Amino acid sequence: MSARIRAHLVCAHSRRPASDGQFVDFTSYHRRKEDAVIQDKIETIRSSSSGVLGRARNTARGVTVAFDSSSRPQADALTNSEAFLAAVSSCGVTLIEMHAKDTGVPLAGMDVTIEGARTAAEPNRFARVSMTFELAGVSQTQAESLIETYRQR
Repeated sequence: MSARIRAHLVCAHSRRPASDGQFVDFTSYHRRKEDAVIQDKIETIRSSSSGVLGRARNTARGVTVAFDSSSRPQADALTNSEAFLAAVSSCGVTLIEMHAKDTGVPLAGMDVTIEGARTAAEPNRFARVSMTFELAGVSQTQAESLIETYRQR
């Protein structure tokens, strides 16, 4: 039995809620974590000019991937915003699959579709992000539980 559940995530103009209920800039949020030395894992990506206007080479752990500017997309690479959205949705796939395996839930497969909307007034920010999870081989209750695990992490 397949379950299809839609979860909505909102990007609040790259800001995160602080403990006092105020919002802090996303960059400041990460700096504060670094200042407090709360880092258990550091991941480093190096982005470099590629020699093609509007394209950057991004390298991590010996793997290199090209990303294009949204204003100059080419057929052979994701745009920066597509790569960002792909990272979020692939996290959903891998986290849910691993959790299902670890907890004995018979997940046969899944697809996550993510869509980010940007307004003409603020084209550099996502006004809304929505994700659709499609899980196969599980009941509706199991699917909802797996997706809730993703939301909590």
